[in-house]
Amino acid sequence: MLKITFPDGKQKEYESGITGFDIATDISLSLSKAAIAMTVNGHQKDLADPINEDSLVNIITLKDDSGLEIMRHTITAQVLARAIKNIYPEAKLAIGPTIENGFYYDVLLKNSISSDDLSSIENEMKKIVKEGHSINKKIKNKNDAIKLFEELNEPYKIKIINDSFQENDFQIYQQGETNFFDLCKGPHLPSFKFIGEFKLTKVSGAYWRGDSKNEMLQRIYGTAWRNKKELDSYLSMLEEAEKRDHRKIGKEMGLFHFQDDAPGSVFWHSKGWVIFNKLVDYMRNRQENAGYTEISTPTVLDRSLWEKSGHWEKFQDNMYLAKTSDEKVFALKPMNCPGGIQIYNNSLRSYRDLPLRIAEFGKVFRFEPSGALHGLMRVREFTQDDAHIYCLKEQMEEECKKVINLTLDIYKDFGFENVKIKFSDRPAKRIGDDNTWDFLEKSLLSSLKKLNLEFDVNKGEGAFYGPKVEFVLVDAIGREWQCGTLQVDLNLPPRLGANFIDKDGSKKHPVMLHRAFFGSLERFIGILIENYAGRLPNWLAPIQVAIATINDNCEEYSKTIGDYLSKDGIKFKLDFRNEKLNYKIRDLSLEKIPYIVVIGEKEISDKTVSLRSFPENKLVSMQLNEFLKKIKNSCRIE
Repeated sequence: MLKITFPDGKQKEYESGITGFDIATDISLSLSKAAIAMTVNGHQKDLADPINEDSLVNIITLKDDSGLEIMRHTITAQVLARAIKNIYPEAKLAIGPTIENGFYYDVLLKNSISSDDLSSIENEMKKIVKEGHSINKKIKNKNDAIKLFEELNEPYKIKIINDSFQENDFQIYQQGETNFFDLCKGPHLPSFKFIGEFKLTKVSGAYWRGDSKNEMLQRIYGTAWRNKKELDSYLSMLEEAEKRDHRKIGKEMGLFHFQDDAPGSVFWHSKGWVIFNKLVDYMRNRQENAGYTEISTPTVLDRSLWEKSGHWEKFQDNMYLAKTSDEKVFALKPMNCPGGIQIYNNSLRSYRDLPLRIAEFGKVFRFEPSGALHGLMRVREFTQDDAHIYCLKEQMEEECKKVINLTLDIYKDFGFENVKIKFSDRPAKRIGDDNTWDFLEKSLLSSLKKLNLEFDVNKGEGAFYGPKVEFVLVDAIGREWQCGTLQVDLNLPPRLGANFIDKDGSKKHPVMLHRAFFGSLERFIGILIENYAGRLPNWLAPIQVAIATINDNCEEYSKTIGDYLSKDGIKFKLDFRNEKLNYKIRDLSLEKIPYIVVIGEKEISDKTVSLRSFPENKLVSMQLNEFLKKIKNSCRIE
């Protein structure tokens, strides 16, 4: 007999070899009908897998997020893959993982698939689902697995098997008694009857294993949901997201552009640079008030420092390198931390100096594959609002509380009230002993609990050098963006010799906290543009007021108004173009300017303005002083 422990802590004894389906049936008939997979001691397993030792077991259904993920995995690895083979028998299957909100499959084909072909593939998928097959798993050793895929003429599956370190336990999934087999780590749905609604969305190119030296494959993307209502809701969101695309809006507003001469790097236009610097000024003020000092470290650093920090070993392939005439190798920094520690190390530090909060707006450089680049959201050159806090162990909890409070307060200033918090604890591969991890995790968790904050726990998702907290913003159309981080670092202080003199005169390493609010300023601007569909909060708008004249006689009065606005720090634009008023207003509206002032003969004689503000979109007459007061108040941080 073996002992099964359930998530609620209850325990029950079962015969060795019992399956997840047996356990679900024992619990209730309804659960047996809804069960699709299980977790055994934290690892996802197929429902039919036998359990042979005392275990913590949780039954997964489609109501669970993990259940939805398993359904998507089954659709791509089984349904989409087989549909492709049915329509294109010569296709060679590569990989088919899940991604956020969906899935994709990479295939090698002689002919190009276009978006016009997706409907026929989708129809074939629906036919396959209607067959209602059960999904069966076979376990094969390396030789047998290779032999199977040699018979099926699937070279990519053979490459995956050959590159694996394991010799046995290769999982092969088969649909009923069909001749379709796929190599997959699983788990999968027990049968197709659990599949909900799906839709193929696009086709793109992708190199095998993401390496441009390898052959180009075709990648077919799709999304899948529990029911039609969820699918329709998601597709509506995608439609709205397309309208809010920061690349399109950024071009309309004249904020930035990209070009092939500098792939993954932003050409900031004057208005975009205004937004960028407003973010820097805002953050600089918040950090100064919170007790941070600001530094700046070199962009180009010698290879030896990256070797000491460990980045050379782990990130060399993503670093930009340069060799000088004297054969020295330098790298553009991919991270700010090693440089920041040099400033900490430049002075003798005492326990009395701690906590020490050091911030930097550091530009970093990381090589990303060209296919991964996406406007401001994924670039090769970006600025981080990094800070590193050096503190004593007994100060850590309080410092974490301060960071968390400040993070949430900052997000409110940008209109993000819905913020999800995720705590990630120790991974299997890590440095440091369990006692140290116990202390760090306890301190970080305690800071969240004492602030009465709700958070999700990501078991085993911490970095190898320490636990972390992530802050995920939910935008106006329900999308999630991971931005802020609070990360404990056990690695860099000892590697780079960061010490302080303790009360007893001994040298010790400080606790080091990495902290970022925006993450990447470029990406945060992209998120803001899409969240507000370009109509940024008044205080952040690059141009807050546009003054449009009806004729040449109105220019002097308009300039006078501009002088008043300038004294109050308001960004304005004068539009003296010889165009019709309606054309001017329509043109200025595309720039997403919050306030448009119209000046004509009547406004001059009455010392008034006609104001058009979003979203009212109608002209309202008001006295000049009243207008100036309104603008000054509305362009403050709310």
